Parts: sequence; C-alpha cells; structure tokens
Amino acid sequence: MLPVVSDRPVFLITGASTGIGAATARHAVEAGYRVVLGARSEDKLQALAGELGGEDVALPVRCDVTEWDDQEAMVAAALERFGRLDVAFANAGFGAARGFQAETPDFWRSMVLTNVYGAALTVRATMDALKESRGHLLLTGSVAGRRALPGSLYSSTKWAVTGMAESARQELNGTGVRVTLIEPGMVDTPFFERGAGDWALQADDVARAVLYAVGQPPHVDVNEILIRPTAQDS
Repeated sequence: MLPVVSDRPVFLITGASTGIGAATARHAVEAGYRVVLGARSEDKLQALAGELGGEDVALPVRCDVTEWDDQEAMVAAALERFGRLDVAFANAGFGAARGFQAETPDFWRSMVLTNVYGAALTVRATMDALKESRGHLLLTGSVAGRRALPGSLYSSTKWAVTGMAESARQELNGTGVRVTLIEPGMVDTPFFERGAGDWALQADDVARAVLYAVGQPPHVDVNEILIRPTAQDS
C-alpha cells in the first residue's frame, strides 16, 4: 500500500475486532482519527476497516499481542502507512472462570500472556513513536484490578496492568506522553458468553471514556478512569 499523506492523527488499538476495541475505533474515527486495528481475527478486522471507511482511514493488521514480532510489525505498518502514531490503546485481553481449579493451566498461561505480557509488549512497541508525537498511551484495566476477586487469576492480571500503567507513566514523565488506565466494571461484550445483563455497561460507554481522556488539553493527563454501571454494587 502507498502511504496516506494527511495531518489526521493516528489511533492504534489492540483487541480491536470486537467489544471495547471495535467501539473505540468507531468513536475515534468519528472524532477525526485514522485507526490501526490490531487483533488475531483477520476477517473481523477487514469487515470493521471497511465499515470505518476503508484503507485511507483504517488499517487492519493481524497481531497476536503475545508475539513481539507481531507487535513490532504492527507499529511499523502504522508508521509506513500513516507516517505517525498519536494514540496507542493496549486493550487486548480476556478472562477466566473464578477458582484456582476452574481452568486448565494452558488456558491460564494464555490469559496471563495476553493480559500482562501482551500489554507490556504494546507499551514497548509504541513508546518511541508516542514520544515522537508527544502522544497518549492507554491500557485497559478493570475494577478487578482495584480489588481482589475470590479465586480470580484474571483479577491478578488486571492488578498487574494497574501497576504497569503507573510504571509507564513514571517512565514517560517529561516526554509529553500521557498515560491513562481505563478500568471498566461489568461490560456487555463478547467477554461474557451469555451476556452481562441489561444493567451492564455497553462497549460504547467505555469508548466514550477513552475519547474523553484523549480529548483533554495536552497539559491534562487523566491517569485513571474507573467506570461502573450504576447498578453494580462492588
């Protein structure tokens, strides 16, 4: 593909094929961004990119966030295609049943690698480009990363992301790069196979919170947004 010459800022999202990632991509394009869509599901990425306006606006890139080569290639593709990177959203992740005997060790390994190692690789891969643009780094945490849940290794991974966001903020302090941790409560996304209930947040609700943080003046760094459904009791 030929480079697209434009002053429009560029927003990279992992876990972009469904849920919060796809909703954020839609809101970002509405706000004037071009988007780089990273996920493992190529068919879903291609469909979303077409919905958003095609190759001049949305670049789909197959990316397994647990693979460093994929992360490097995704950022390289973004820079080759659009020439800049202004926002990076480390959003890829998934959960597990509660109980330390409830899932297989292999499932655990995949979740920990995706939720923690994958997020860290996104930070590493995008850091230089974000410094260049004095951009914005966001990570998807969770209410579960602020309070321990019974038998939840998923909760432990999100505690790690909470610490990662603050560590990244401290490292990037003085570079002009802002860092935001987005901490949703119950969200009705494909994360829940049977749905989360009518009372839960929608992916669009979280996407609006992301765009709120990104839309602040450069001297304002919204470090954390904890967003729960009104009906959530914990």
